[in-house]
Amino acid sequence: MADTIAPPSPVPAPRPSPPRRGGRTLGTPGAAAISVLATILGLLVLAWAILFVTKGRFLKGTFERTVASMTHRDVRVRGDFQLYFAPLDLKFVAEGMTISNPAWATRPNLFAAKRIDTRIAPLSLVFGRRKIRWLDLIDGALDLEWDAAHRTNTWTFSEEKGEPFEFPIIGRATVAGTTLRYRDPQLQVIADLVFRTIRSTNTRINDAVRFTGSGTARTTPFTLRGSLLSPNETAAMGRNRLEATAQAAHNTITVTGTLPSLADIEDVPLATTARGRNVAELIGIIGVAVPDTRAYRLSATMVKSSNEYRFTRMNGRFGDSDLSGRFTVAVREPRILMTADLKTRVLDIVDVAPFIGYNPDAVAKGGAAAAVSQPGGPTRLLPDAPLRVEALSNFDAKVSYTVARVRAKSLPISDIALKLDLDDRLLKLSPLTFTMARGHVSSDISINARRSPVFTDYDIRLAPTPMATLLAGWGVEEAGTSGTIKARVKMTGVGNSVRDSLASSNGRIAVILPRGSFWTRNIQLSELDVGTFVQKMFEKKLKEPVQINCGLIAFTVRNGIAAADPILIDTQKNVMLGRGGFSFRTEALDLAFRADSKKFSIFAGQSPVGINGSFAQPGFSVISKELLGRAGVGLGLALAATPVAGLLAFVDVGDAKSTACGPVLAGASAAQQRTTGGEKRDDVGIGSTSKSEDGKRSSGEKKEQRKKFLGIF
Repeated sequence: MADTIAPPSPVPAPRPSPPRRGGRTLGTPGAAAISVLATILGLLVLAWAILFVTKGRFLKGTFERTVASMTHRDVRVRGDFQLYFAPLDLKFVAEGMTISNPAWATRPNLFAAKRIDTRIAPLSLVFGRRKIRWLDLIDGALDLEWDAAHRTNTWTFSEEKGEPFEFPIIGRATVAGTTLRYRDPQLQVIADLVFRTIRSTNTRINDAVRFTGSGTARTTPFTLRGSLLSPNETAAMGRNRLEATAQAAHNTITVTGTLPSLADIEDVPLATTARGRNVAELIGIIGVAVPDTRAYRLSATMVKSSNEYRFTRMNGRFGDSDLSGRFTVAVREPRILMTADLKTRVLDIVDVAPFIGYNPDAVAKGGAAAAVSQPGGPTRLLPDAPLRVEALSNFDAKVSYTVARVRAKSLPISDIALKLDLDDRLLKLSPLTFTMARGHVSSDISINARRSPVFTDYDIRLAPTPMATLLAGWGVEEAGTSGTIKARVKMTGVGNSVRDSLASSNGRIAVILPRGSFWTRNIQLSELDVGTFVQKMFEKKLKEPVQINCGLIAFTVRNGIAAADPILIDTQKNVMLGRGGFSFRTEALDLAFRADSKKFSIFAGQSPVGINGSFAQPGFSVISKELLGRAGVGLGLALAATPVAGLLAFVDVGDAKSTACGPVLAGASAAQQRTTGGEKRDDVGIGSTSKSEDGKRSSGEKKEQRKKFLGIF
């Protein structure tokens, strides 16, 4: 049998191998990226090598054009130039480098240096605050200026609003011969600073950074010196202790505090002290006018925030008075605004003197008499210090000022409260209130310096005050006195000083006495009723009260001359009358008071008690011409008849007419006064107390009396 041979089995085709994971063939996108990155790195290394070898000197022109295009300023390097990486920090060297200022600036260059050699952290030029790792600066000069509108400045490289100046962070430095100039036309401040040589290593400056300088604030020159007491902390990106002292216009100002950087004072609290001979000289540096003061010393915390300078926790003294509170000066257009809330616990009367135009040193040495003395001229009481009208145009103000007590021997004033508002030369002291001898005085005073000369409106009011309380405040015993008193002064005047204003004033002064009682002694002495006075004295009833029905002491003021209109006090037993007046022009006094009895009285002098002299040196005259004349008549009767007949000249028959109190309490003028019977009073005319035989005066007599009265001035 033949063997059968089977055909061979088919061989399966080999399976394709799966692609290996993670492998990339050349020419894929990933490989291309790697190739590009390698190329870039190679080029950077090549560029770094080229820059390192050549020191980048060939980039000088490119640097000037690029920086000039970015800053819109002219940039020049007149000497050696280097710009390269060493190894990673950016190394920059420039000799004779300048960066120009904008056209409106007063100096040609913002920055100039003989040589600048520095290393800068590259990423800090793009991100965050610029960081200089090392700086060598020789004969550098920096000019920092604001434009007239205070909108742009020289160091902000744009036409938009100027930003605050920010110094870079410096690790190590050697700085020699460096100056800095600052100019602000809005504040009218120019300052030139010179820095001593600074050397630092490993983020530690070996000595304090010290600087000196000078300049002007408005028109006032000043000098400045200071130091950075912990500059190593600043260099290490920490904090910096500043201490600076300025002297200007007889004032010394010291500022100390901790700054986040060399020139960063925005919103940083700084301890500030100031001392000098006059606060007005200090505040006057910024163009703000305040009353003169004696020597002062003040401390406060100052914070500059945008265009405001805030002084809080202020405490100190001027003269022998204390002062505390806070105030803010806001630099704005068209005028500076000063707001303040000030307090004084005890205000010495001597320190009040300069507020109203008196010399405080003269007052301190010789009292009030020395304050009003005028060498070579008449003694005057009213101050003539002119209002500083030109200074009022520089600022506006809103001030609140309170005084708890005034220290004075014979002036019982306390609880002063003042609201002051100044708006474009219109000054209002409203309200101005105080307690005088326990009587409350309120006033509204408007001083309009928009007009020339200055126009002043006075409105001063004494609220109804118990007379006993008022007298006790002046050191008089209260017993035997009751009733109240109120008063008002309403006048206007023109003039740039208190004296000139009152010398031209027009208006009315009125003191009203409602029903009450007064000491018998005072009443009887006023009419020289010797019989009643002696009788009361021997009966030990000297302090027996006498009833006052009503009273009015009023003056009409025309062109600075005040005429009695009327002086009329009606009491239980007599009618007191007054005539005459005074002058704000010459400060002369010419007043006469007499009392007509309502009842029969023996030994009544019936003669005026005169007040004469001046505001500063008043005089009193009890023995008048009328009294001497009556004594002569009595002597003649005694010689011609009998001694008893001589007494008839001193007898008062008691024919005084009682007063209708309505017009008196209303403060009406003399022409409106009436008797209780409704008759027009003929004994309260201006300039005379005498009556004709029929109880009336002719019109010619009135004119003559008025002419004679006004003639004394």
